[in-house]
Amino acid sequence: MTKKTVQREYFLDSIRAYLMLLGVPFHLSLIYSSHNWAVNSQTPSDLLTVLNDIIHAFRMQVFFVISGYFSYMLYERYEPVRWLKVRLERVAIPMLSAMVLITLPQFYMLKNYTQRIQGWAHFSGYEKINVGIWEIVSHLWFLLTLVILTCAGFYIFRRLRNIQILPARFSEKRLNNLGKLLFYFVLLGLVYAIIQFTLDYALPGLLFNSLLNFIVMQPLFYLPFFILGALAFKYGWLKALLLKPSPLALLLAPLLFAAYIANQHLNDGAHLSPQLDTLITYMLGIVMVNLVFAFGHRMLNSHSPRITYLVNASLFIYLVHHPLTLIYGAFITPKIENNLAGFGLGMIFVFGLAFLLYELHKQVPMLRFLFSGKSQKPVPIPPAA
Repeated sequence: MTKKTVQREYFLDSIRAYLMLLGVPFHLSLIYSSHNWAVNSQTPSDLLTVLNDIIHAFRMQVFFVISGYFSYMLYERYEPVRWLKVRLERVAIPMLSAMVLITLPQFYMLKNYTQRIQGWAHFSGYEKINVGIWEIVSHLWFLLTLVILTCAGFYIFRRLRNIQILPARFSEKRLNNLGKLLFYFVLLGLVYAIIQFTLDYALPGLLFNSLLNFIVMQPLFYLPFFILGALAFKYGWLKALLLKPSPLALLLAPLLFAAYIANQHLNDGAHLSPQLDTLITYMLGIVMVNLVFAFGHRMLNSHSPRITYLVNASLFIYLVHHPLTLIYGAFITPKIENNLAGFGLGMIFVFGLAFLLYELHKQVPMLRFLFSGKSQKPVPIPPAA
């Protein structure tokens, strides 16, 4: 039996959709950045490198807080086993479908038409399997992380539901400002950084193992943000804390972005670069959750057909944008000398084709099921005016 639904959080829907759609400018700017990717322009753009770094620094932390919030909201609505089934259908089916229909052909394209995978014939069996997993999971890593966090949530949420009184240090009276919440996430970031350092020191190269990265390290990194979202749904005072504009967040955000960019480009990797990256992104996650939530609650908390459309389309757009971006980068980018012009044309190319494919796939019930995890009837195309 389901419980009574709560009022729709329109601003969280909007933020979630925009974060998903940010994947397009993120990967397009990656082509023109100084980061080494599958496809790159001949000369990098400093402006687009900074844009790429800014998007990458905070986007997924905020996304997983929202995911935790909605996941626990549904957990309160359904029986636990029913909740697990519904959540896995909505996440695992699109992930598996995209692996077969999108990232597997994408792997073939990268292997044969780009410099992404060089010397494949000389790879050992382990190297081929490891690289194959990296490329087949590809940009779907966040869906795999969601699957793992959902399975973990099946046990964590049961304990969370049974908590009547929080420990004093985590109570409303003690955790009454963003700075205190930030302090706890700094500690969590330190724990993760120590795990990183220990694994890298004891077993050099282990962190480049695809299975360890996707199944252990990524879910472990985002687990605190996922749980924070669940706690924000359960405790109204914590949600209010995240929604209240914080002067501390406004002060720290530009400093942390600058620190993140400096660590990406000035640190040679020998001076605890991955560990510093972890600490900075943990702090940026909390700071940007506050800023994005506060702005979204104030400006986006109303029903809009346009936002509803973007919410429905965002997952499909994210799934197909990656191969479209690689096609653009491999075959069109070399023909355009100006980086900003190439980036702008790429936005039109990728978004245009992605939304066109979205509209076409809605007319095929099987595709709608494979890319959404739920069966829906095709939407009739209205006659032209």
